[in-house]
Amino acid sequence: MSRRVVITGMGAVTPLGTGVEKFWEGIKANKIGFSFIDKFDTERTGVKIAGIVRDFSEEDYFDVEGCFDKKESKRMDTFTKYALVAAHEALTDAGTDFSDLDPYRAGVIVGSGIGGIDLTLSEYGKYLEKGPGRVSPFYIPMMISNMAAGTISMKTGFRGANFDVTTACCTATHAIGEAFRKIKDGYLDAAIAGGTESTNVEFTYAGFSNMKALTKSDDLTRASIPFDKERNGFVLGEGSGIVILEEYEHAKARGAKIYAEVAGYGATCDGYHMTSPMPTGEAAGKGMSLAMEEAGLKPSDVDYINAHGTSTGLNDKYETAAIKLAFGEDAYKVKINSTKSMTGHLLGAAGGIEAIICAKTIEEGLIHATVGYKVPDEECDLDYCVNGNIKQEVRAALSNSLGFGGHNATLCFKKVTD
Repeated sequence: MSRRVVITGMGAVTPLGTGVEKFWEGIKANKIGFSFIDKFDTERTGVKIAGIVRDFSEEDYFDVEGCFDKKESKRMDTFTKYALVAAHEALTDAGTDFSDLDPYRAGVIVGSGIGGIDLTLSEYGKYLEKGPGRVSPFYIPMMISNMAAGTISMKTGFRGANFDVTTACCTATHAIGEAFRKIKDGYLDAAIAGGTESTNVEFTYAGFSNMKALTKSDDLTRASIPFDKERNGFVLGEGSGIVILEEYEHAKARGAKIYAEVAGYGATCDGYHMTSPMPTGEAAGKGMSLAMEEAGLKPSDVDYINAHGTSTGLNDKYETAAIKLAFGEDAYKVKINSTKSMTGHLLGAAGGIEAIICAKTIEEGLIHATVGYKVPDEECDLDYCVNGNIKQEVRAALSNSLGFGGHNATLCFKKVTD
């Protein structure tokens, strides 16, 4: 059995704003979603800028069915709250609660790269100061990264496949890809899929900074500059990106609005290094080729790539090499951009918001610019959309995610045709 899978709903919590409309409008305006860290003294880490969600107020959701009340919010980590709000928006956008389906054929595959690290630190502080008896009994169920998926299931009644993918920066892309396969292969009819992350604590910045992964720039406009020769690290972000995936005939029968078709998924591993991508780009390139092959496309059929594009020295040049391997001469024709130039790197949630970007790009025919780029790099010589937004029809798009551990994931999206 092989069935078509489409996106019928989307939800987002991002540094550019909460809600897909606010997020997309910020993207189209080339708005930079960075701000100066004010939660702690930045002198110790030297990291001054982050992609922080500034407009999220949990009190706004206390009376919203499907989200959380005041009591529940005290027993829920921020990464789970972000996921619940994004999932609620996505289901509302889809215009159905899927109550017509067998609940065991509706699933939730939502991941987090890190889970409740803020909570871990606060509870560990209690442990050191006051002993093990003062650690909260809710610590474990609040902290574990699968709790976002579990809580969404509790709120929606979806009882099908429910699990958390944790593959660093590939998390959300793998989650969407695995949900796509569950529906395509006939195990589910609908799924809530994506990723979520909240890591705005000094400890996280220290870890990434000490491995030289984060920029220490104090210039908001030149902090995240993917493919620019002066790039010097990524900007850490937070938020959630969730999509509703649905079997095409079911969506069509109920008259659903369809944003795009998920047509292919490639997942590979470098098997090379803990943090550095494979220099040749071979495995990441293979992931792109597999996604295109499953979608029945040739490289010349793909108009756009949403690159992983982290603004780190190694990622951007090795991802460029991977694109060249997968696309050959067509690598110089395809439009490429990095959403992280405006949002920063949302870690486990990155692939979720970037899937939304691909769907909106296909829907509106607008490819956003890679913002902040100024200095060309001879090792990054493709078309990264550095001169502003581009209006053109997008028939098919790829979204790349590359994660520590050598994980690679690519999704292929297509404009829906009967």
